[in-house]
Amino acid sequence: MIASPAVDLREGTCVQLVGGSYANEAIRLDNPVEVARGWMRAGFQRLHVVDLDAATGRGDNAATVRDMLADVPISIQVGGGIRSGDTIERLLQEGASRVVLGTRALEEPEWLAGTASSFPGQLIVAADVRERQVVTRGWARTLSRSVLDVVEQLNDIPLGAVLVTAVHREGQLAGTDLFLMEDVAELSVHPVIASGGISSVGDLRELADRGIAAAVIGMALYTGALDARSVAEEFAS
Repeated sequence: MIASPAVDLREGTCVQLVGGSYANEAIRLDNPVEVARGWMRAGFQRLHVVDLDAATGRGDNAATVRDMLADVPISIQVGGGIRSGDTIERLLQEGASRVVLGTRALEEPEWLAGTASSFPGQLIVAADVRERQVVTRGWARTLSRSVLDVVEQLNDIPLGAVLVTAVHREGQLAGTDLFLMEDVAELSVHPVIASGGISSVGDLRELADRGIAAAVIGMALYTGALDARSVAEEFAS
């Protein structure tokens, strides 16, 4: 299993939010590119970068993402407010290893199917989940479908992976939603990336034991609850 630090971008900074709430920002660091370099120096081989402003229509951090892709020579998957094939193509050309799609991919399955056919294996669909219900538009809209229904519908689409974030656990250092992730891994034909609440090496090992391909870690790394070098060494591949 591969562990990836989360680099969440807001107003030109790197932040960590608690519980999927923009009003509850716990960490803010002024130089996201240097944050990314720091994770690379710690030994991580992959980063998960999300433009929170683009995801919620508050602007974008496109210049910061571009600088990161140019200056940090490791695998970087990028998401946040990506709703067109042109944006996907631009990010891949700028150096993104894979592009993460959320709201439009979940709300417009036909668009997703056509787009994924144009970029086979290069897209990740991100399902943010509260109590097994999928939320979109920066966590403001709850879809009528459960996450397991969504995962099953994604099985026929040529994706690179499916990312499931337990928003109800995010940023709280309360442990992952292991039962949710286990159910998703059993159902999905795609590699599954788990996120939300991961707070210990035990969480990571339990996810790996249940077939999770990768994990995105945020608050536990930024607060030092997890030792970055140890995690990077154990979960490098």
